[in-house]
Amino acid sequence: MKRILTVATIALAQVGLVAVAVHPQLSARLTGDTYVMRVEALDPIDPFRGAYVALDYPDLRQQLDRERVRQFDNDERGDIYITLQLGDGVWVGKDRTRERPDKGPYLACDDRSWQIRCGIESFFLPQDEAASAEELLRAGAVAEVHIDGRGNAAVVDVRQP
Repeated sequence: MKRILTVATIALAQVGLVAVAVHPQLSARLTGDTYVMRVEALDPIDPFRGAYVALDYPDLRQQLDRERVRQFDNDERGDIYITLQLGDGVWVGKDRTRERPDKGPYLACDDRSWQIRCGIESFFLPQDEAASAEELLRAGAVAEVHIDGRGNAAVVDVRQP
């Protein structure tokens, strides 16, 4: 009986860890509002990760590059929040801050690694759709992103503008 209880406890702990790991993406997909952002391909198919496209958001990056030089050159790393504003029919980065904004929309990101990660950098798709997705991204595309009230984000579609 003790062994069954131990196995059940370990299994529940693992389920809990999985739930914690996928909560931000799941929350964004289920409860988030839809935002459309300009997107570009950064990296094509990876044989180890399958058919996915690494995405780059030029309207976020340009704002971040300007802000990095002006405000964030003190080597501080950690949570970072990018506020968004509507411009020319797509959402673009407005400001970034280390403190969670009182109102949205904003992206909750992390700059602890070599790049700022907001949870919207990869778009996974079936293998047979990968080549057409790359062509679409080269021609100019937008990403449909769901963002929840806490800034968690998930890419739900990449399409023509």
